[in-house]
Amino acid sequence: MPTTTPEHDERVAKLTFSSVYPHYVTKVEKKGRTREELHEVIGWLTGFDDKHIQQLIDEQVTFAEFFERATLNPNASLIKGVICGYRVEDIENPLTRQARYLDKLVDELAKGKAMEKILRAGSE
Repeated sequence: MPTTTPEHDERVAKLTFSSVYPHYVTKVEKKGRTREELHEVIGWLTGFDDKHIQQLIDEQVTFAEFFERATLNPNASLIKGVICGYRVEDIENPLTRQARYLDKLVDELAKGKAMEKILRAGSE
């Protein structure tokens, strides 16, 4: 598996959360999951509630700002696997790894995984 390049990391940092969020919604809703479940997953990873998520969308924050403001779940490191061609746990750049954590959780939600598994319940 390739590791990310500085250019890739820079692109991820500059992406706005508001530009990616609609794709997350479409992806999960197409598979029969809900926006509420998506927000639960985002909240688990970042500590953001619905109001805060909407505020970040309205402010058009970049992923760099998004994760700067987040309180990352202590169990986030339990998120493993391949997303976008990268093995999440091997990504060296912390911001890119956090963005891929979010991608992986959204992916698991869309694939119909049980919420307890997605939120790494019982893994403490």
